[in-house]
Amino acid sequence: MARRGKKKGRPVSGWLVLDKPVGMGSTEAVSKVKWLFQAEKAGHAGTLDPLASGMLPIALGEATKTVPYVQDGAKVYRFTVAWGEERSTDDLEGPVTKSSGNRPSQYDVRALLPKYTGVIMQTPPQFSAIKIAGERAYDLAREGETVEIPAREIEIGRLDIIAHEDGRTLFEVECGKGTYVRSLARDMGRDLGCFGHIADLRRTVVEPFTAEDFVTIEELEAAKPAPPEEGEMPAPDRYAALDGFLLDTSLALECLPQIVVGDDAAHKIRLGNPVIVRGRDAPVEAEEACVTARGRLVAIGAIEQGMFKPKRVFAG
Repeated sequence: MARRGKKKGRPVSGWLVLDKPVGMGSTEAVSKVKWLFQAEKAGHAGTLDPLASGMLPIALGEATKTVPYVQDGAKVYRFTVAWGEERSTDDLEGPVTKSSGNRPSQYDVRALLPKYTGVIMQTPPQFSAIKIAGERAYDLAREGETVEIPAREIEIGRLDIIAHEDGRTLFEVECGKGTYVRSLARDMGRDLGCFGHIADLRRTVVEPFTAEDFVTIEELEAAKPAPPEEGEMPAPDRYAALDGFLLDTSLALECLPQIVVGDDAAHKIRLGNPVIVRGRDAPVEAEEACVTARGRLVAIGAIEQGMFKPKRVFAG
């Protein structure tokens, strides 16, 4: 007896900017969204810890090809540091490992900010997804191992104090790829001589998306179509309400030079062929560029001597 093939799902594409709730892991959130949309394929751009809330951009279908460009975008977090305790996980989840009766003044905290602004070296937390000899650091940490994680270069665009009271400081930080906010809390606490850990963390921006793009799980569940009655043919537009929350895949590529081509050139590109780039403002050379036709994404590729050479093609 022939085995039935696994149901693939819908070929739906686009970005969903989920307002992830506290307590839900990033992988769980992606699985939930993929199930709600009955999508063929899904992925996310930038993990959020279960104890963190806020922006988790989720790519469906063809948008998964643009995930690296969103991962490289600047991010904004609001986070509260509770002074006086350092924890194994650098947040509320782990047990206290160090404590102090000292509490910094707002002046003390503000004086420290220049040290944590610009290009700095940062050591990721023991409980992180960094790979050590092929294993995730958090897996080793859960087994009781203390591993040496090398410091790496990150960039902090700005670090501002929003509020300071009752032994806690609320910050807002704009940072680049690879920044661990939990490490900021840990390192600032050590520098201030009082220790510290993250008590609350929310991501509000992942460029090019903003808080105006937020969608909640509750909104998605409310828009989920009811299953058809027995014997009833599913309506072709039954997912229209859900699909209305999706943002166009091309938004993730606004950071690249944009080239508009006609139908004939688009067809050639989708077949993997290079085409001459025309237009007064068209670049002659570009390591990466984005090509569209009739407002639809065609391909990402390089421009060499006025010729666009596709590297990653999108379905028409």
